[in-house]
Amino acid sequence: MRKFKFFIDFEKEEKWLEEMAKKGYHLQNTTFGYKFIEGKSEQATIKIDFRKFKRNADFVDYCTMFADSGWKHLTGSKGSGIQYFKKTNDSIGDEIFSDHHSKAARYKRYSDMFISLAVSYIPLFIIFYLTNIIDFDAFINPKELYFTPGLWDRTGTSFWFSFLFETPFALMRGFIWLVIPVTIISYLIFAYKSNKLFLQNQK
Repeated sequence: MRKFKFFIDFEKEEKWLEEMAKKGYHLQNTTFGYKFIEGKSEQATIKIDFRKFKRNADFVDYCTMFADSGWKHLTGSKGSGIQYFKKTNDSIGDEIFSDHHSKAARYKRYSDMFISLAVSYIPLFIIFYLTNIIDFDAFINPKELYFTPGLWDRTGTSFWFSFLFETPFALMRGFIWLVIPVTIISYLIFAYKSNKLFLQNQK
């Protein structure tokens, strides 16, 4: 089974994954959404960290450290950032972090990632603007986005058929660039929310 969700708050995500485990759905990977395998109901303890690694050896050492401490690495790669762990030793505590600062720091790293992603899109936006791919005139005169000859002189069924057929292409020609600023704004909002959680968890 696969589910599609997005979380900024890791604690809410952890609780949701634990609820899924209670229903018999166990996290397998997060490559494209959340992929679960069905099994027995389980009272699982799942925790999330956010770390990226430049070297695979560092990532292996990281996972090994948690395994030695009683936590199984469920999914996540050296470059994915979000790492999922499940407690396998009932004799240890339910927390993977040693203090509030360590727990809060994951949100700071998460926020920094979103800021980096937002910044990475800015040069592309500038290139689109300088090469006239971004056309602000489309907001003023959207009719220019339609290339069907004589479209605006047609009436009745002929007009509506041609208009509805070409509209998706016209919107792509004139407004596909809006994906970039929307993406940048979204990343900045996620960064703000992550940083807010960082500050809250430091208390």
